[in-house]
Amino acid sequence: MNKEHKDIRRKGRIYQTGIYLGKFFRMFINQSDWKVMPMAAIIAGLVGMVMHATLFKYMEGTLMGSFALSCICVWNGFFNSIQVVCRERAIIKREHRSGLHITSYILAHAIYQAFLCLLQTIITLFILQKMGVLFPASGIVFSNIYIDLGVTVFLSIFAADMLSLLISSFVRNTTTAMTVMPFLLIFQLVFSGGFFTLPESVKPLTNITITKWSLTAACAQGRYNDLPMVSIWNSMKKMSNATVTTGEIKQIMMSSSDISSDPDMLIVMASLPDDKVVTFGDLISQIEQQPGAREDLMKRSGELNQEEKYASTRENVTSCWSTLAIHILIYMGAAMISLEFIDKDKR
Repeated sequence: MNKEHKDIRRKGRIYQTGIYLGKFFRMFINQSDWKVMPMAAIIAGLVGMVMHATLFKYMEGTLMGSFALSCICVWNGFFNSIQVVCRERAIIKREHRSGLHITSYILAHAIYQAFLCLLQTIITLFILQKMGVLFPASGIVFSNIYIDLGVTVFLSIFAADMLSLLISSFVRNTTTAMTVMPFLLIFQLVFSGGFFTLPESVKPLTNITITKWSLTAACAQGRYNDLPMVSIWNSMKKMSNATVTTGEIKQIMMSSSDISSDPDMLIVMASLPDDKVVTFGDLISQIEQQPGAREDLMKRSGELNQEEKYASTRENVTSCWSTLAIHILIYMGAAMISLEFIDKDKR
């Protein structure tokens, strides 16, 4: 008898999940929940318009573009679900007293939100591609870069979505939810761990953000450490009228082990007078006259500024994915626990 009772209860949870899934998909059509899709396209279009020339082409552009991509994911995820629970809190409380399983309710939300996140992932990558973003030729985990990067984007949006669902499960009304959301967004952006320089004392906080793992995975998939760096070249061009002596140039160049160990370069360095004054403009002209010299300079700059945390390895990418998946499960579990006590809520 006890076994039969448990089977009925188990069947009831599945049935309730299906009922709520149907309700949410009807809301997608009838209550215009689909409006989050055009918003995702517009945001992706703006980022693509600004970043298409440098994303996945240069180190700096890849870092900034990956940060922007993480911002897109968090923004989309937050707006997907920040109001979905709190706006029907009274209904949930009444239905819970009538036999609603909170696990079924949250699971239905998770499945429905995963559907929205998948659509937003497809839209985001499609728009970026149409805006001229040059994606890497292949992925790190999967051979297709769109699938590879798509997993990162999907998990990032879904993690932000479930965090937002947790907040919506805890707060009393939509006004409070919309008030809390900007603070969550700012926290995610500031403590992304890759774009802003943070004091050592607060760096551990980056581990609990979604943006850190999203940005890290995107940089790894974009081959950050294999890309050239343009900052030094651009700085030289800005200082085209500044002067420097050949002796100072020799001192800088000789600090490189590649040059100091090259006999031919040592002969060239020794033949240059130390007191000759040149401008950065002269140096730039000389470099631009040599085929491939500018590209070699930027490539060498990139090699000297590699970041181990952005290593383009399967282990690095899958570790980021696993961490995002853990975030998702924690947020879902916390939302379930929060709503289990909804009957005792006197707010």
